[in-house]
Amino acid sequence: MKSVSCCWREKVSAAERDAKGQYLFDLICHHLNLLEKDYFGIRYVDPDKQRHWLEFTKSISKQMKSQPPFTMCLRVKFYPPDPAALKEEITRYLVFLQLKRDLYHGRLLCKTSDAATLAAYILQAEIGDYDPGKHPEGYSSKFQFFPKHSEKLERRIAEIHKTELMGQTPETSELNFLQKAQMLETYGVDPHPCKDVSGNPAFLAFTPFGFVVLQGNKRVHFLKWNEVTKLKFEGKTFHIYANQKEDKKIILTYFAPTPEACKHLWKCGVENQAFYKLEKSSQVRTVSSSNLFFKGSRFRYSGRVAKEVMEQSAKIKREPPAIHRAGLVPSRSCPSITHGPRLSSVPRTRRRAVHISIMEGLESLRDSAHSTPVRSVSHGDSFIPRSRSQAAEAGDSSAVIADETYSPSDSVLPTPVAEHSLELAVSRQINGAPCSIEEEKESEAGTPMGVEPGELGADSRAAGSLQATALSEAEQVNKFVLSVLRLLLVTIGLLFVLLLLLIVLTESDLDVAFLRDIRQTPEFEQFHYEYFCPLRRWFACKLRWVGGLLINK
Repeated sequence: MKSVSCCWREKVSAAERDAKGQYLFDLICHHLNLLEKDYFGIRYVDPDKQRHWLEFTKSISKQMKSQPPFTMCLRVKFYPPDPAALKEEITRYLVFLQLKRDLYHGRLLCKTSDAATLAAYILQAEIGDYDPGKHPEGYSSKFQFFPKHSEKLERRIAEIHKTELMGQTPETSELNFLQKAQMLETYGVDPHPCKDVSGNPAFLAFTPFGFVVLQGNKRVHFLKWNEVTKLKFEGKTFHIYANQKEDKKIILTYFAPTPEACKHLWKCGVENQAFYKLEKSSQVRTVSSSNLFFKGSRFRYSGRVAKEVMEQSAKIKREPPAIHRAGLVPSRSCPSITHGPRLSSVPRTRRRAVHISIMEGLESLRDSAHSTPVRSVSHGDSFIPRSRSQAAEAGDSSAVIADETYSPSDSVLPTPVAEHSLELAVSRQINGAPCSIEEEKESEAGTPMGVEPGELGADSRAAGSLQATALSEAEQVNKFVLSVLRLLLVTIGLLFVLLLLLIVLTESDLDVAFLRDIRQTPEFEQFHYEYFCPLRRWFACKLRWVGGLLINK
């Protein structure tokens, strides 16, 4: 693999069918000559279009619900808190590719001036200095950096590339790009679509600095990792427990589209919290998703934490590996700016796959159509300024991140939505997300499906909100009843075990005062002669009969 956004097909041989995820990950990192590999992971999508991170401690074939060959993607899993401070250039380059992909999919939002600068850095890194002979007027319009540009933005990109970046090497341009991207408020955001308790769409994300909730055009919640005390899920319900200033305890509740999406969200949160919050990997503990006595999912982060990774990186002493930038063929989801004309404003989900032969048993495939691209509507002139210092000062306050709603890409649903109720249909139309494969095709062609968001009346929105509230209340009642039933069953089971233990102790030869008192009671003597002794003789008879059968055979 030569790009963060390239996909892999693993042709698992008979001898490697039980290989664990760590085997494949080490194989890829060895081929890339990558040592600072703890920031990366392997992502795949199951047949239900649910994203997953490959668990390195488990068998690859057992994690895949589909049949081989398996399609997976190498992605940045934990964004470095300071990407410019990474030790090796190869690591910085792979993070640069991931951020370039994030910018293209609209996850990395910024104001127009910053957008122009970031795009100019990409131009300088990939095509070098401006050359009038090679780059005619309007050359920047042939390249696609964002989901949608304006001509004004394209002219500004070309102007910066021509006048301000002359002489910069690809390494310097990439480093400047990382430093600029790191200051943006949506740096490191991998959004998970959810709904709040009122049924309103929201996006949850885990960043190097904490937990973020994006809703509408605002960042409505930001919790630092040292404030988050517990992450919990049950079914489709996700809870975040946190302690803020002055011992203020808060609980945030959101609803994922499916139980599988909720579990994926919870596991991502557990891993990110362990990676960024803990001092040592020895402090990592197995986390349970549910309450005491109730059986729930258990999960444990198995890698190193950020502090250990940085300490290990500081010990790297080797000649920097060669980086072959010119030979890279990017995936469909992050097209090369050196190949072909500019794409349409809405990225198409099915384009010709470019195959590169990398090594025996591994080859590059087209990018997964379900890698959760997220766009910002009308990026052309609506990029929003937010520096890292401003974000820290903002604290709990709501921060505007875009003039338009932060919503899923028109071409893909980030996670599957199984329900087809009015409330979900309304929310999908508002988000601009298709409800079916046919609608995906319609959206690719630019043809609107069904009712436009602006045409949705107040009555339909009110009905959707009421239905969402009713569903939420019904789910809470059902969960309470199930919790009571589980508690009752557990109590009965414990009493039964205690009764059996008491019978065994009283029938034993233990000479304890309270046992002697029990044995002398008329009730115990009646139980002993009328029930226990006949039952013991019956068991002894059956055991002798079974033993005789075994001896005869």
